[in-house]
Amino acid sequence: MSQFVINLIFVGLSFALYFGIAIWARAGSTSEFYVAGGGVHPVVNGMATAADWMSAASFISMAGLIAASGYGASTYLMGWTGGYVLLAMLLAPYLRKFGKFTVPDFIGDRFYSKTAAMIAVVCLITASTTYVIGQMTGAGVAFSRFLEVESSTGLIIAAIVVFFYAVLGGMKGITYTQVAQYVVLMIAYTIPAVFISLELTGNPIPGLGLFSNHVESGVPILTKLNQVVTDLGFASYTADVPNKLNMVLFTLTLMIGTAGLPHVIIRFFTVPKVADARWTAGWTLVFISLLYFTAPAVGAMARLNLIDTVYPQGVAEAPLEYDQRPDWMMTWEETGLIKYNDLNNDGRIQLYSDSGLGAAQIALNTAQTDGGDVAAATAAVETARIAHDAELDGRFANAGWAGNELDVNADILVLANPEIAQLPPWVIGLIAAGGLAAALSTAAGLLLAISSAISHDLIKRNLNPNITDKQELKYARITMGVAIVVATYLGMNPPGFAAQVVALAFGIAASSLFPVLMMGIFSKRINNLGAIAGMLTGLIVVLVYIFMFKGWFFISGTANFPDTEEYWLFGISPLSFGAVGALLNFIVAFAVSYATAPPPAHIQELVESVRSPRGAGGAVDH
Repeated sequence: MSQFVINLIFVGLSFALYFGIAIWARAGSTSEFYVAGGGVHPVVNGMATAADWMSAASFISMAGLIAASGYGASTYLMGWTGGYVLLAMLLAPYLRKFGKFTVPDFIGDRFYSKTAAMIAVVCLITASTTYVIGQMTGAGVAFSRFLEVESSTGLIIAAIVVFFYAVLGGMKGITYTQVAQYVVLMIAYTIPAVFISLELTGNPIPGLGLFSNHVESGVPILTKLNQVVTDLGFASYTADVPNKLNMVLFTLTLMIGTAGLPHVIIRFFTVPKVADARWTAGWTLVFISLLYFTAPAVGAMARLNLIDTVYPQGVAEAPLEYDQRPDWMMTWEETGLIKYNDLNNDGRIQLYSDSGLGAAQIALNTAQTDGGDVAAATAAVETARIAHDAELDGRFANAGWAGNELDVNADILVLANPEIAQLPPWVIGLIAAGGLAAALSTAAGLLLAISSAISHDLIKRNLNPNITDKQELKYARITMGVAIVVATYLGMNPPGFAAQVVALAFGIAASSLFPVLMMGIFSKRINNLGAIAGMLTGLIVVLVYIFMFKGWFFISGTANFPDTEEYWLFGISPLSFGAVGALLNFIVAFAVSYATAPPPAHIQELVESVRSPRGAGGAVDH
């Protein structure tokens, strides 16, 4: 049986399961569509929330970033995990006590302002749309490889699947589908990791295998990895982060962004009691930790396996001949996610740190053939060549290498890892099902958040309050369908790796929604004007900063500055700027609130009531 047929079987069975659950759990009311009727058990909700959380970024991209960046990428683990602690302690029980469907619901009532609610809708849609780009990109990567189709075709297939079970079932269908997806993705992530850990270290527990000895060389596996990457001119895998400020701000951005993400917060409205909101957060951390404990090992072992593939006799010997490349590399080349350019015409694959010479040479070739600034491209090649020829005392230049020749998209490493390690075909089929489950589960949650913001907060509460429950449910399904179409289009033109795109969404949520939720719960003095000014300040400042380096509205070629540290403000990356935006949000909100009249007495009493998380009923529209 071919690998393609095995992949189809695993993916087909998982999809059949999701469709069956969607039909069984079809939403019949807005309460079931938005909050699954408010009766989900905390353990079930914790598992569903974990699946909602362990997106394409966690499953597909996070280990790829760890593989590429080493210790520096551990900020993703610290930030995302720490965010759930903040959510459990500072937000979840209080928002559950308030008993609303959505985040804009809370903001609109707490700050007694339709304008505040509308700005919250804009912030929610902006963050969720940015986030869903990463999920659709990840789904396209997985589909393009395992179903052997173009990435754009894969995106369309993913969109159809999500459309079916999300539009039909709403939160009720999504919740139970995500439970199934959690089981699928955890099995898919863990089994290959166990095989690879056993193969490289002899230890069946990947998290412990990362600190075990490499079977072949007898040295600790991290020591082995450090040795091979530095011999190829890369930074040490366990090297410290040079920009501590950026690392701290990035971790903080991920933490408060996690606590402010609407598709995560909305899950805490689905449990029966306030105490269940805390239990949901606790169970979610348990379920998430199973993957996060494994991810660093997967990343490190993927990096070592890739290098061993290219340098089968060791990095001091001749690299692999291109004509002898393994089947998995050929297959991924067809997707465009692995690219090879024989810059020195020796027929071998050079994979190393080349000071940017290879990319500069390719840019020059493009300028010469397709038209462009040849002079500037030539100058860039010469500058890169000087740095390249000085690398490791001229070792690469003396070997006749003319630049790095293998471009591997970091998003593929987890998906390709079983193939690189030559694991059985059924393990690769598991990874196919797991990668798709991860991308689709989070995409569904995000699309539901967008749908509820438009249908409930925009249409029902503001534009047309007199619509019936049935009409609102219809609008919710229509807006979700439109959101899926938009997300699919954006997924075809993403601004970076899945995890990097997701990080931008965290910055937006951190700077706009988290501060106003915190102030709405813990400060009676913040009024509607302060909340509006704070949200607008945080959102605009962060978006402008991101667009200046990533391109306006993520349109390629529209960036004002190169996205490099020398151009960043105080060395702060666009991915880390959410924490700065959050600080500005707090400052502006307090300044405006204390310069204007305090909130009405009944609002201050409401805040006092919310702070005591007891006695809440089901989530209601009131």
